[in-house]
Amino acid sequence: MKRWIAFWNILMKDVRTYYLKPPNVSWGLLFPLAWTGMFFLRSQANARDILSILTGLVCVSVLFGTTSLLAVTITFEKKNRTFERLLLSPLPLNWLVLAKTSGGILFGLANALVPVLLACFLTDLSKVGWGQFGVAVFLLAVSSTFLGLLIAVSVSEVFEAQAFSNFFRFPMIFLCGLFFPISRLPFFLWPLSFILPPTYGADLLHGAIEGIQLFPGWLDLTALVGFCLLLFFLSLWNIRRRWIL
Repeated sequence: MKRWIAFWNILMKDVRTYYLKPPNVSWGLLFPLAWTGMFFLRSQANARDILSILTGLVCVSVLFGTTSLLAVTITFEKKNRTFERLLLSPLPLNWLVLAKTSGGILFGLANALVPVLLACFLTDLSKVGWGQFGVAVFLLAVSSTFLGLLIAVSVSEVFEAQAFSNFFRFPMIFLCGLFFPISRLPFFLWPLSFILPPTYGADLLHGAIEGIQLFPGWLDLTALVGFCLLLFFLSLWNIRRRWIL
């Protein structure tokens, strides 16, 4: 019980300190709104076009929202030495890291709702498989948050974390099947697409929204869970190596 109390207090502290600040709230809303509005205007409210790009908009909103905020929160915590004070607590490191990343996951889930809510006014979403959609968005938010965590604990400054994040984020937009099928990529890029977490999240979302998937659902789920665990334990190893020893 004490662990859950500590977990909750760390999460609430991060929400008050970082996630509910006006710049973060406005940026978290304006970015997906601007991105979504731009693509929906381009589609000229065509229902089929909106459904075809909705997957990409959800993925990009989650990916950019989670990685950007983790780059700020974790890097500031290390620079101000507040993370070191948390390390002195009796809370196990894995619980501490989960508490520090839970806010980013929640922020990513909130970002994912923005394009969905806008799409509700422009097209019929009654055929969307919401169960599969919810699982895909959650696992995307978790994997993207842990990717942001891994990047944040590998650098010292916020601008370094943001620049390093872009090294991963922008190629993912084009390589993960977000806006066009992977089959349209040059064949020598396919192996790179298959080692990126959003590829499998986007595939699940395509299945939920359009009924078209490249891989079986069990493979997408297994790959996403595997990426979440890999990124999480790599981050723990990096924290122990760089911040504790």
